[in-house]
Amino acid sequence: MNLPPIPQPPEEHCDVLVIGGGPAGSTVAALLAQQGRDVVLLEKAHHPRFHIGESLLPANVRLFERLGVREQVEKIGMPKFGIEFVSPDHEHRSYLEFADAWDKTMPYAWQVRRSELDELLFRHAGTRGARTLEGCRVREVSFDDDGATVEAELDDGARRRWKARFVVDASGRDTVLANKFRCKEKNPAHNSSALFGHFTGAERLPGRKEGNISICWFQHGWFWFIPLADGTTSVGAVCWPYYLKSREKPLKEFFADTIALCPVLAQRLAGATLVDDAVHATGNYSYISSRSGGERYLMLGDAFTFIDPMFSSGVYLAMQSAFEGAEVVATCLDRPSEGARARKRFEATMRKGPREYSWFIYRVTNPTIREMFMYPANPLRVKEALLSLLAGDLYGRTPIAASLLALKGIYYMISLKNLRRSFKGWRQRRYNIREMGPLKGETIVEAK
Repeated sequence: MNLPPIPQPPEEHCDVLVIGGGPAGSTVAALLAQQGRDVVLLEKAHHPRFHIGESLLPANVRLFERLGVREQVEKIGMPKFGIEFVSPDHEHRSYLEFADAWDKTMPYAWQVRRSELDELLFRHAGTRGARTLEGCRVREVSFDDDGATVEAELDDGARRRWKARFVVDASGRDTVLANKFRCKEKNPAHNSSALFGHFTGAERLPGRKEGNISICWFQHGWFWFIPLADGTTSVGAVCWPYYLKSREKPLKEFFADTIALCPVLAQRLAGATLVDDAVHATGNYSYISSRSGGERYLMLGDAFTFIDPMFSSGVYLAMQSAFEGAEVVATCLDRPSEGARARKRFEATMRKGPREYSWFIYRVTNPTIREMFMYPANPLRVKEALLSLLAGDLYGRTPIAASLLALKGIYYMISLKNLRRSFKGWRQRRYNIREMGPLKGETIVEAK
């Protein structure tokens, strides 16, 4: 018996379809809608939804201003003026402030609940004219000479179908288009995992430093400690995969044992309570795609690449890619003959940020880099340049390149002077980043 064909949903039309309603997707949708374009923004979940990655960079502030949401973000944020570094090999703690960076006009940022920030940006895109739809998961994207056909499924099983002139993938770790084109690769130079939770009643730094992020090294990686405005604190351990692979007890108990390995952090959490008894784990989240776009599509933020949450760069790089991407989309739609050149520039921009951060991330557990963070000095303005990097000041006119190069030179000279220690650290890292396979009880979440 021949079954009747499954009816196709009616085809809708738009100029740009954006996959993913996080910071990258909502930002690019708002910008394109403000240009008068017909934009559809699809989010698979419903806002507010949980998301890790609460720490913002000072360079984000200008992007919020340009988008027109700075005051709204400030109302939900905890002011963050700098960073605290805690090392198990040093009795003192190191405090760095963004106000000491090369550019003195970016002295602070905020810590935010991502559920609140992401919803704020998503709703803002709607007020700017984007057609927003939640609970809508993209199932298929196909391209032809006229654009793209996007098929999606709603929570109730209903199907939707759009014909778009251009597609923007801002799907985060779902990496919809990178998976489709099989251009996503694990980063061979980095391999880390994380477990994290939220606490109430954690002991914070006093006074003006209360909202600062704390980075605490321990023998298997490092911790983040991020205070939020509502009194909760985000705490996470970024570990080498071998450590999480060794777990032989429930995740909550394993997390408690891990915190105990860092006495300073354990003391701050001694009277704290884990919110909802919830601990999350994620496997290796370091990856890169071989390309960031094509004739009728772009990949933004984590949909293109992600390396590590060490410097809290996720939201900033996502939004920066959205501002750059909006210009590329406009060029491709309005002046197709200039599209290839615009995409080439975009590709360079997308690789610049992760490349600059990667050099430090790959070495951040090395004793030499740890010493430089714990005893920051400013010859040739290297401290100011490093703080500019940590603030996200990568795409402006601040002349930090020469000083960052000098900083790397100092690192190599110190490493050569302590050759045995450097070789031991290099060999240990090679061992640490080896592939370990899937983790027990792994939960896929988007890292910050």
